Amino acid sequence: MSNGATPRRADTTATSHSRGSHAAPPGAQEATRRAALCSELAGLIEQRTGTDGGHETPIPQLALWRFSNPTEPTHVCQQPGVYVVVQGRKQVTVGSETYVYDPSQYLAVSLELPAVGHVVEASPDAPYLCMTLRVDPRELAALIVETGRPAPRNDHDGRALFVSSLQPPLLDGFVRLLRLFDAPQDIPVLAPLILRELHFRLLQGEQQGRLAEMAIGDGRLRRVAGAINWIKEHYAEPLQIEALAKRVNMSASALHSHFRATAGVSPIQYQKHLRLQEARRLLLSGATSAEAVAYEVGYASASQFSREYGRLFGEPPRRDAERMRELTSARS
Repeated sequence: MSNGATPRRADTTATSHSRGSHAAPPGAQEATRRAALCSELAGLIEQRTGTDGGHETPIPQLALWRFSNPTEPTHVCQQPGVYVVVQGRKQVTVGSETYVYDPSQYLAVSLELPAVGHVVEASPDAPYLCMTLRVDPRELAALIVETGRPAPRNDHDGRALFVSSLQPPLLDGFVRLLRLFDAPQDIPVLAPLILRELHFRLLQGEQQGRLAEMAIGDGRLRRVAGAINWIKEHYAEPLQIEALAKRVNMSASALHSHFRATAGVSPIQYQKHLRLQEARRLLLSGATSAEAVAYEVGYASASQFSREYGRLFGEPPRRDAERMRELTSARS
């Protein structure tokens, strides 16, 4: 990237030795290497994603994504993992914060979070291409012990979602991982080794403290994770904040504060998002009555359910389900 200075012409009286001694600065070399690796990864992903959407791979921890056009903002539950875009750009909003990730920086998510996401840069000639790696906390913990890294500290802002600079060594590991698709007989032996290397590279990055806390932290992230897991398992039940706080060894005020800092929403809002996402899934699968769905996901009032559903998804339950089915049929 230019620093704004006007380039100066080389002194024609300089010797050939002095002219040849000028090398590109390290930052430029890294950017060139990153661009080359992203280009190679884009080719590898395009070979294996003939249609838009998500694609599973022979390596269970890895998924591939492709979109040929920008997408509409969509309410999702952002799953834990590392998201590496090699072409195009996407943005995700959690709470009041918006995060953009592209070939210059990856997105990492440590907990399942309610979010609004959409692809903002894509075209048929240059589709959005992304890899999602499911991070294994046990692998991170083993590497932390083996390398003697210090225990994670709770000195960050507590967010469970962040973006970090994308470095060539991490991309190089992904290149070798995707090349294994051409040699499936090698996957059982070599994929675990490369996955371990990718975890090691992540721990070397600027967010190693956050990632380490995913593995061995016993502070607020782990407690909020416990609260989230309980809400996910009991989303249709009434939520008592005092009881939930006691379950995760926090005061009610501390739980509310740390939960919002980590997930971008309050525990009640998180539960509401889960209920509405499940209701949408049930409606898309053919449930005949929006009222029955409302009660199934925990609402005591069908009218309140319809209001909150429309507020989140933009349309009443039945109309939204019909529109989503039409979109799905058009894509197929």
